[in-house]
Amino acid sequence: MTATTTAFDDVLERLRHTDTAAVSDALDSLGIPGVLRGIVCRVPGVTTVGVAYTVTYGPVTDTGTFHNAANYIDDVPAGSVVVVDNGGSLECTNWGNILTSMALQRGIAGTVIHGSARDVAEIRGHGYPLFSTGVSMVSGKNRVMLSAVGSDVVIDGVRVSPGDVIVGDDNGVIRIPQAIAEAVADRAVRVDETERAIADAVSTGMRLDEARARFGYSTPWEPASAR
Repeated sequence: MTATTTAFDDVLERLRHTDTAAVSDALDSLGIPGVLRGIVCRVPGVTTVGVAYTVTYGPVTDTGTFHNAANYIDDVPAGSVVVVDNGGSLECTNWGNILTSMALQRGIAGTVIHGSARDVAEIRGHGYPLFSTGVSMVSGKNRVMLSAVGSDVVIDGVRVSPGDVIVGDDNGVIRIPQAIAEAVADRAVRVDETERAIADAVSTGMRLDEARARFGYSTPWEPASAR
């Protein structure tokens, strides 16, 4: 393991102790969009943090040939978050119980579907982090086919590149560009610390406006000395 890898693992670990709200505030402070709007958590209470492994689907054009489900899951590295782009389609699914079983076996951190998933009750039973635009029961066989793996995908105007950091929880899913992941993690941790300090202060009787002023709520991502 290289020093660079170790440092990036530390960034991911720090992000596991924040939430999407803090990450969103951190990205806002840098003027960078990251929220994957329309993507909903399908397994209440789960969280995920990992690097994006991107998969792109497109419509089947050769209707004379049977098109089975895509086979890519065996190549996904442990700790990754699978990001599937099917254009946000609600017409058929791109994820279900078999892929979930494989993901669990391989130590995959979660799945984000810009499209639909099925077998949701079983997936909830596994506690697997699944996020999607929609839920359906309709198979993707003979409707969609794998068109790319490892290419950039765009979800509601936000570009997700392989290796970007994906953070998901009950609030939804957000993308952090890999190049600024450390800076975003630093800021997100400070946001969390600021909000905890404010909550602790008001719990002991301080006025909310006073607590916000004291702990620098207007710029919670800055170091305490700079607020």
